[in-house]
Amino acid sequence: MKDKPFLHGMKDGLPICLGYISVSFVFGVMCTEFGLPVWAGVLMSMTNLTSAGQFAGLSLIVSGGGLFEIGMTTLIINLRYTLMSLSLSQKVDEKMPTLQRALVSFGNTDEIFAMCMTQDFAITTPYMSGMILVAYIGWALGTGLGATVTSLLPEMLRSALNMAIYGMFIAIILPPARKSRKVLLTVLLAVAVSCLFYYTPVLKMLSRGWVIIISTFLVAGFMAWKFPVKEEIKEEAIEKAGEGHD
Repeated sequence: MKDKPFLHGMKDGLPICLGYISVSFVFGVMCTEFGLPVWAGVLMSMTNLTSAGQFAGLSLIVSGGGLFEIGMTTLIINLRYTLMSLSLSQKVDEKMPTLQRALVSFGNTDEIFAMCMTQDFAITTPYMSGMILVAYIGWALGTGLGATVTSLLPEMLRSALNMAIYGMFIAIILPPARKSRKVLLTVLLAVAVSCLFYYTPVLKMLSRGWVIIISTFLVAGFMAWKFPVKEEIKEEAIEKAGEGHD
Protein backbone atom coordinates (compact mmCIF):
# COMPACT_ATOMS: atom_id res chain seq x y z
CA MET A 1 0.00 0.00 0.00
CA LYS A 2 2.87 2.40 0.71
CA ASP A 3 3.98 2.23 -2.92
CA LYS A 4 0.56 3.72 -3.79
CA PRO A 5 0.49 6.85 -1.61
CA PHE A 6 -2.92 8.09 -2.79
CA LEU A 7 -4.62 4.80 -1.86
CA HIS A 8 -2.59 4.69 1.34
CA GLY A 9 -3.90 8.14 2.23
CA MET A 10 -7.49 7.10 1.48
CA LYS A 11 -7.11 4.07 3.73
CA ASP A 12 -5.73 6.16 6.61
CA GLY A 13 -8.47 8.75 6.07
CA LEU A 14 -11.34 6.27 6.31
CA PRO A 15 -11.59 6.34 10.15
CA ILE A 16 -11.51 10.15 9.99
CA CYS A 17 -14.29 10.06 7.40
CA LEU A 18 -16.52 7.93 9.63
CA GLY A 19 -15.96 10.25 12.59
CA TYR A 20 -16.67 13.30 10.46
CA ILE A 21 -19.99 11.89 9.27
CA SER A 22 -21.34 11.73 12.82
CA VAL A 23 -20.24 15.25 13.77
CA SER A 24 -21.27 16.90 10.50
CA PHE A 25 -24.63 15.08 10.70
CA VAL A 26 -25.34 17.12 13.84
CA PHE A 27 -24.25 20.27 12.03
CA GLY A 28 -26.66 19.50 9.20
CA VAL A 29 -29.51 18.97 11.67
CA MET A 30 -28.76 22.32 13.32
CA CYS A 31 -28.69 24.10 9.95
CA THR A 32 -32.18 22.84 9.13
CA GLU A 33 -33.43 23.56 12.65
CA PHE A 34 -32.28 27.17 12.27
CA GLY A 35 -34.10 27.52 8.97
CA LEU A 36 -31.20 27.24 6.51
CA PRO A 37 -31.78 25.30 3.28
CA VAL A 38 -29.99 22.00 2.77
CA TRP A 39 -27.69 23.40 0.08
CA ALA A 40 -26.52 26.21 2.41
CA GLY A 41 -25.42 23.79 5.10
CA VAL A 42 -23.63 21.54 2.60
CA LEU A 43 -21.95 24.58 1.00
CA MET A 44 -20.66 25.71 4.40
CA SER A 45 -19.13 22.27 5.00
CA MET A 46 -17.60 22.12 1.53
CA THR A 47 -15.95 25.54 1.84
CA ASN A 48 -14.88 25.50 5.51
CA LEU A 49 -14.09 21.99 6.74
CA THR A 50 -13.84 23.07 10.37
CA SER A 51 -16.27 21.94 13.05
CA ALA A 52 -15.78 24.63 15.72
CA GLY A 53 -15.61 27.44 13.16
CA GLN A 54 -18.74 26.27 11.36
CA PHE A 55 -20.81 25.89 14.53
CA ALA A 56 -19.73 29.34 15.71
CA GLY A 57 -20.39 30.83 12.28
CA LEU A 58 -23.83 29.21 12.13
CA SER A 59 -24.72 30.66 15.52
CA LEU A 60 -23.66 34.14 14.41
CA ILE A 61 -25.54 33.87 11.12
CA VAL A 62 -28.74 32.93 12.94
CA SER A 63 -28.30 35.74 15.47
CA GLY A 64 -27.79 38.29 12.66
CA GLY A 65 -24.06 38.89 13.07
CA GLY A 66 -22.24 41.04 10.54
CA LEU A 67 -19.81 39.73 7.95
CA PHE A 68 -16.78 41.26 9.65
CA GLU A 69 -17.81 39.82 13.02
CA ILE A 70 -18.35 36.35 11.54
CA GLY A 71 -15.05 36.53 9.67
CA MET A 72 -13.05 37.63 12.72
CA THR A 73 -14.64 35.00 14.95
CA THR A 74 -13.96 32.11 12.61
CA LEU A 75 -10.45 33.44 11.96
CA ILE A 76 -9.59 33.44 15.67
CA ILE A 77 -11.18 30.03 16.26
CA ASN A 78 -9.23 28.56 13.34
CA LEU A 79 -5.86 30.18 14.10
CA ARG A 80 -4.68 26.86 15.48
CA TYR A 81 -4.50 25.56 11.92
CA THR A 82 -1.73 28.06 11.22
CA LEU A 83 0.44 26.51 13.92
CA MET A 84 -0.46 23.02 12.70
CA SER A 85 0.51 23.93 9.14
CA LEU A 86 3.85 25.38 10.27
CA SER A 87 4.58 22.20 12.18
CA LEU A 88 3.44 19.95 9.34
CA SER A 89 5.59 21.87 6.85
CA GLN A 90 8.63 20.29 8.53
CA LYS A 91 7.17 16.85 7.89
CA VAL A 92 6.17 17.08 4.23
CA ASP A 93 8.36 16.07 1.32
CA GLU A 94 10.91 18.78 0.56
CA LYS A 95 10.11 18.45 -3.16
CA MET A 96 6.45 19.42 -2.65
CA PRO A 97 5.88 22.67 -4.63
CA THR A 98 4.46 25.74 -2.94
CA LEU A 99 1.19 25.55 -4.90
CA GLN A 100 0.59 21.97 -3.77
CA ARG A 101 1.37 22.93 -0.18
CA ALA A 102 -1.22 25.71 -0.39
CA LEU A 103 -3.84 23.35 -1.85
CA VAL A 104 -3.44 20.56 0.71
CA SER A 105 -3.38 23.09 3.56
CA PHE A 106 -7.13 23.49 3.00
CA GLY A 107 -7.66 20.01 4.42
CA ASN A 108 -5.16 20.23 7.27
CA THR A 109 -7.68 19.59 10.05
CA ASP A 110 -6.89 18.44 13.59
CA GLU A 111 -7.36 14.76 12.75
CA ILE A 112 -5.48 14.84 9.45
CA PHE A 113 -2.63 16.74 11.08
CA ALA A 114 -2.42 14.14 13.85
CA MET A 115 -2.46 11.28 11.34
CA CYS A 116 0.29 12.84 9.22
CA MET A 117 2.53 13.59 12.20
CA THR A 118 2.44 9.97 13.34
CA GLN A 119 3.81 8.63 10.04
CA ASP A 120 7.43 7.54 9.75
CA PHE A 121 7.85 8.84 6.20
CA ALA A 122 7.86 12.20 4.45
CA ILE A 123 4.30 13.32 3.68
CA THR A 124 3.68 13.61 -0.05
CA THR A 125 0.94 15.35 -2.01
CA PRO A 126 -0.73 12.10 -3.19
CA TYR A 127 -0.84 10.74 0.36
CA MET A 128 -2.39 13.90 1.84
CA SER A 129 -4.74 14.27 -1.13
CA GLY A 130 -6.13 10.77 -0.64
CA MET A 131 -6.67 11.33 3.06
CA ILE A 132 -8.23 14.76 2.59
CA LEU A 133 -10.53 13.52 -0.18
CA VAL A 134 -12.04 10.77 1.96
CA ALA A 135 -12.40 13.05 5.00
CA TYR A 136 -13.87 15.84 2.86
CA ILE A 137 -16.50 13.51 1.40
CA GLY A 138 -17.44 12.31 4.89
CA TRP A 139 -17.80 15.87 6.20
CA ALA A 140 -19.97 17.05 3.31
CA LEU A 141 -21.96 13.80 3.17
CA GLY A 142 -22.75 13.89 6.88
CA THR A 143 -23.94 17.49 6.63
CA GLY A 144 -26.20 16.67 3.69
CA LEU A 145 -27.67 13.63 5.43
CA GLY A 146 -28.33 15.52 8.65
CA ALA A 147 -29.95 18.45 6.88
CA THR A 148 -32.08 16.16 4.70
CA VAL A 149 -33.49 13.78 7.32
CA THR A 150 -34.13 16.36 10.04
CA SER A 151 -37.85 16.53 9.29
CA LEU A 152 -38.08 12.72 9.62
CA LEU A 153 -36.55 12.65 13.10
CA PRO A 154 -38.74 12.91 16.21
CA GLU A 155 -38.54 16.16 18.17
CA MET A 156 -36.90 14.49 21.18
CA LEU A 157 -34.08 13.10 19.03
CA ARG A 158 -33.51 16.42 17.28
CA SER A 159 -33.18 18.16 20.64
CA ALA A 160 -30.71 15.52 21.79
CA LEU A 161 -28.61 15.91 18.65
CA ASN A 162 -28.48 19.68 19.17
CA MET A 163 -26.75 19.00 22.49
CA ALA A 164 -24.31 16.49 21.02
CA ILE A 165 -21.87 19.17 19.87
CA TYR A 166 -21.48 20.44 23.44
CA GLY A 167 -20.68 16.90 24.54
CA MET A 168 -18.02 16.71 21.83
CA PHE A 169 -16.37 19.95 22.99
CA ILE A 170 -16.43 18.79 26.61
CA ALA A 171 -14.82 15.51 25.56
CA ILE A 172 -12.05 17.49 23.84
CA ILE A 173 -11.42 19.77 26.82
CA LEU A 174 -11.56 17.38 29.77
CA PRO A 175 -8.63 15.00 29.03
CA PRO A 176 -5.94 17.73 28.67
CA ALA A 177 -7.51 19.72 31.53
CA ARG A 178 -7.13 16.72 33.84
CA LYS A 179 -3.47 16.34 32.92
CA SER A 180 -2.42 19.99 33.00
CA ARG A 181 -3.34 22.62 35.60
CA LYS A 182 -2.51 25.34 33.10
CA VAL A 183 -5.05 23.99 30.63
CA LEU A 184 -7.62 23.70 33.43
CA LEU A 185 -6.93 27.26 34.48
CA THR A 186 -7.34 28.43 30.88
CA VAL A 187 -10.71 26.70 30.63
CA LEU A 188 -11.92 28.12 33.96
CA LEU A 189 -10.80 31.64 33.01
CA ALA A 190 -12.58 31.38 29.67
CA VAL A 191 -15.77 30.29 31.42
CA ALA A 192 -15.44 33.13 33.95
CA VAL A 193 -14.91 35.78 31.28
CA SER A 194 -17.83 34.44 29.24
CA CYS A 195 -20.08 34.56 32.31
CA LEU A 196 -18.91 38.11 32.99
CA PHE A 197 -20.03 39.18 29.53
CA TYR A 198 -23.29 37.28 29.87
CA TYR A 199 -24.40 38.61 33.26
CA THR A 200 -22.99 42.16 33.29
CA PRO A 201 -25.73 44.58 32.13
CA VAL A 202 -23.54 46.67 29.81
CA LEU A 203 -21.25 43.92 28.55
CA LYS A 204 -24.14 41.57 27.75
CA MET A 205 -25.13 43.97 24.95
CA LEU A 206 -22.18 42.74 22.89
CA SER A 207 -22.92 40.12 20.26
CA ARG A 208 -21.70 36.52 20.58
CA GLY A 209 -19.00 36.97 18.00
CA TRP A 210 -17.31 39.87 19.76
CA VAL A 211 -17.60 38.09 23.09
CA ILE A 212 -15.69 35.14 21.62
CA ILE A 213 -13.07 37.45 20.09
CA ILE A 214 -12.50 39.50 23.26
CA SER A 215 -12.56 36.47 25.57
CA THR A 216 -10.03 34.64 23.41
CA PHE A 217 -7.59 37.54 23.35
CA LEU A 218 -7.94 38.24 27.08
CA VAL A 219 -7.52 34.67 28.30
CA ALA A 220 -4.89 33.62 25.74
CA GLY A 221 -2.92 36.83 26.30
CA PHE A 222 -3.01 36.47 30.07
CA MET A 223 -1.91 32.82 30.00
CA ALA A 224 0.88 33.58 27.51
CA TRP A 225 2.12 36.39 29.78
CA LYS A 226 1.75 34.47 33.04
CA PHE A 227 3.00 31.09 31.85
CA PRO A 228 5.39 31.59 28.92
CA VAL A 229 6.91 28.55 27.27
CA LYS A 230 10.56 28.53 28.26
CA GLU A 231 13.10 27.21 25.81
CA GLU A 232 15.72 24.84 27.10
CA ILE A 233 18.55 27.32 26.57
CA LYS A 234 20.82 25.80 29.18
CA GLU A 235 20.65 22.32 27.66
CA GLU A 236 21.43 23.67 24.21
CA ALA A 237 24.39 25.62 25.60
CA ILE A 238 25.74 22.52 27.35
CA GLU A 239 25.40 20.47 24.17
CA LYS A 240 27.19 23.10 22.10
CA ALA A 241 29.92 23.35 24.70
CA GLY A 242 30.37 19.61 24.64
CA GLU A 243 30.60 19.65 20.84
CA GLY A 244 33.24 22.36 21.05
CA HIS A 245 35.40 20.33 23.44
CA ASP A 246 35.10 17.31 21.17
